[in-house]
Amino acid sequence: MRFTVKAFDITQGVLVYAIDAPDESDARRQVAEEGRKLISLARQAAIGAPAQGKIPLVIFSQELVALLDAGISLVEAVETLTEKESQPAVRRTMEQIRSRLFEGRTLSSALAELPHNFPPLYVATIRASERSGALRESLARYIGYQQQIDLLRKKLVNASIYPLVLAGAGTLVTIFLLGYVVPRFSGIYEDLGSNLPFASRMLMQWGKVLESHGSSILAATIVLLGLAAYWVTRPGFRTAAGQLIARVPAFGRQLHTYQLARMYRTVGMLLRGGIPAVTALNMSEGLLSPALRPALCAATRAVTEGHSLANSLEQHGLTTPVAVRMLRVGERSGNMGEMMERVAGFYDEELGRAVELLTRLIEPALMSLIGLVIGVIVVLMYFPIFELAGSLQ
Repeated sequence: MRFTVKAFDITQGVLVYAIDAPDESDARRQVAEEGRKLISLARQAAIGAPAQGKIPLVIFSQELVALLDAGISLVEAVETLTEKESQPAVRRTMEQIRSRLFEGRTLSSALAELPHNFPPLYVATIRASERSGALRESLARYIGYQQQIDLLRKKLVNASIYPLVLAGAGTLVTIFLLGYVVPRFSGIYEDLGSNLPFASRMLMQWGKVLESHGSSILAATIVLLGLAAYWVTRPGFRTAAGQLIARVPAFGRQLHTYQLARMYRTVGMLLRGGIPAVTALNMSEGLLSPALRPALCAATRAVTEGHSLANSLEQHGLTTPVAVRMLRVGERSGNMGEMMERVAGFYDEELGRAVELLTRLIEPALMSLIGLVIGVIVVLMYFPIFELAGSLQ
């Protein structure tokens, strides 16, 4: 779940931003670990609730970069984006940003007051660019970062569409056979009694039960599906599902790699934007699962104590042999941010190959399983007919 935090930072003053945490206690712990004094903590609306004035960050950044490249000042660029906006909710959000800039506020401070639109990562990127005077470069860097994240997510979603459609179609066919066809066959075979094979008798018995208590079974099924849907939306479901998948060797390794890729890409972008390594690591904590967050916290403490970033991540299981070597090269060359993004790119390629291989394996296996289930049901329904035909011959 997501929380809106209002906290006091010694160097930056009062901050308003959003964090992701499984519960309120974990959110408070994250604020304390950042060295900030918590003022207030409020839970945001659940996922799926309509977001008021939600601005697509990539499009907003691309348009802002285009206007800055044309020689327009920042205030004029924001004013132009405000005037062109047709959606009332988004226009109100843009007007808030514009009014803050007219008051002499910085862009980062204006965006920090709108945590439902601009996450802390985006605000931190803008704030770092304001110190170095490279706003356009930071925005372009964030656009590239977000596009890479979206590309990886798109690959995973596209790879799962066909298996899900296949599984859904097979499930619907199975439900049709068990809920409509089998009850009608049970009436036809009722007079045969014990002459049916055991498996066929069980299937026909199910048909009788469904024919007699169909409405009650349907109501119970709807209630169970509703409870399952409610449970899936609970915060603990993702954690439990992630822990379960992580125990499977093949899936667990790829899930671990996916999380590391997101973390490395985020930290690399922040480092290239001029943000210190410890701050960048703290900001990327929300990208990891609860099981990996303690390891990242320990690695961050090691970096704070003066240990190298590569050794700290290696000691706490947040690297691979290839990543360690690349990070050490980045430390020696003083180009750690770019090197971490290269590591993330290496992880993305590895994940892409794994997803392609997994898709090739799952699709035929799923088709075979669905065909087997449907075939068994059909054979059990028609087995008495085969027996009758044999006896007549």
